[in-house]
Amino acid sequence: MPATTQSAAPSTTVRRSLRWRVVDIVVASVLAVAIGVVFKLWEFGYEPISAVAALVLPGTQALFGGVWLLAGPLVAIVVRKPGAALYAEMVAASVEALLGTQWGWLTLEAGLVQGLGAEVVLALFLYRAYRLPVVVLAGAAAGLALGINDTVLWYPGLDAAFKTVYVVSAVVSGAVIAGLGSWLLVRALAATGVLSSFAAGREHARRTHATTPQESSAPTGATVPLDGAQSGTATPAAEQAERGSRAAR
Repeated sequence: MPATTQSAAPSTTVRRSLRWRVVDIVVASVLAVAIGVVFKLWEFGYEPISAVAALVLPGTQALFGGVWLLAGPLVAIVVRKPGAALYAEMVAASVEALLGTQWGWLTLEAGLVQGLGAEVVLALFLYRAYRLPVVVLAGAAAGLALGINDTVLWYPGLDAAFKTVYVVSAVVSGAVIAGLGSWLLVRALAATGVLSSFAAGREHARRTHATTPQESSAPTGATVPLDGAQSGTATPAAEQAERGSRAAR
């Protein structure tokens, strides 16, 4: 009876860990703090722009609120761990609150709600899909959370038309600014090489390698000798030598 053998080749399947590493915590914190500063600076730009938008169509000022949603999707794309979006929004909101803001510590409540909005979408994809459509959807969900939260806390007495325009504008802003915007920012960061320890950086390296033209394996400038015996075509010198050899015989 022939003996059965088992393959000794090790399995090449690699399971991606969802556990946070030290480098994940450090990078997520650095990015979130930097975005928190951006949150604070955006307050100065948001006020005049939103005032003009509200005059044109009340509620459309939410079109510019997506900047405050950037932290969650951006850090989530880089770290790709459960809770990354929520953690980033909370840290960024804390930085904004510490720097002083007209909304006070309710900024933390907003960060919590908006971070959860993005987190829910990423959880639905089991924290394994970070393609552009998924990130845009996460940004839109964060925008939805922003819109509902603001209409409840800051505009409770306004009519349904205003609230509808506000929520829809917030969703659009979240999808475009926070979703598409964070995706483009991560690609730009990956191009610098600073994300080489993360999946986003490795994906960029693979894309770059795939689009780089392959070089020819033959050395440039190499000459191939015209050997009549190998090529099947005799040179004039070779023919003359052949005739002389026959005459000598």
